[in-house]
Order: sequence, then C-alpha cells, then structure tokens
Amino acid sequence: MSRNGLEDIYNFLQISNLIATSGQPTAEQFTAIKETGYQLIINLALPTSPNSLPDEQEILESQGMKYINIPVVWENPTVDNVTEFFSIMEANANQKIFIHCIANKRVSVFMYLYRRLCIGISHAEAKLSLSQVWIPNQIWNEFIEEVIENYQSSI
Repeated sequence: MSRNGLEDIYNFLQISNLIATSGQPTAEQFTAIKETGYQLIINLALPTSPNSLPDEQEILESQGMKYINIPVVWENPTVDNVTEFFSIMEANANQKIFIHCIANKRVSVFMYLYRRLCIGISHAEAKLSLSQVWIPNQIWNEFIEEVIENYQSSI
C-alpha cells in the first residue's frame, strides 16, 4: 500500500506538483486527496455515469474542497466543454487541482489538449501521459483535431 493512497485510485496519474488525474475515486480516496493538499476537484463525468458518486459534491464540500462538474458526454465531447475546462484550469493555476472522470479517459484527452494548447508543451511530451491511460478512439481523435483546429484559428 502506498504512503498516501493516491496511487491506489483507478488510473491515477501525477501530471505535475499541482495537478493529478484519475478515474472515479471512492469517498475514502477523496479523504486521501484532501490530505495530500488538493483544493479543487474537477469531475468530467456525468452524474449518471456508472460508478459515479451521487453525493460527490457534498462529500468534497464537507471536507472544504471546491468541486466543479463539467459533464462531458462520452460519445459527444464538445469544444465548449474543453473551453470551460481551460478557463477553470487557468483561473485556478496556483492551486492543487485533482481532475477525474470514470476511467481517466475524458480527463487524459482534456489534459493533453490543455498542456499542448495552454501550457505549450510538445505533442510528444503531452501524449506520454495520454498514452499511459488509453489510445483515443475515433470520436476522441476527431475531437482532439477539432479542438486544435479551433484553437489555432482563434489565435
């Protein structure tokens, strides 16, 4: 068993000193997340997703953590979803942020895009953490292309 228990969370990935991602944590794992200093939890899953915690917001707020849900439909992620995500990440850049969905697949794509487009790291470096979780399917590859195209045309 690890020292803080975070590594036991499904598909846990430490992205940086301030950012970690995973699949759906349990109520007990949220306590470990809090004890590790995370202040903001972003959930990209739908409240109706399998294995989601129906009282997640209450659990987190009772522990003094801030909770934001951006419900991303698995079969239909949108540019609006990722734009909202980028805004929240930028507005809270000085806080420890823990981002999750059900399997860390939505999150890994959003983090790949955030790190590439907002932080400016290389495709190869950003893809390393994405590839640790999964190889995006056609829907998500098209979404990645659409977001990058959209972002580049707005610069």
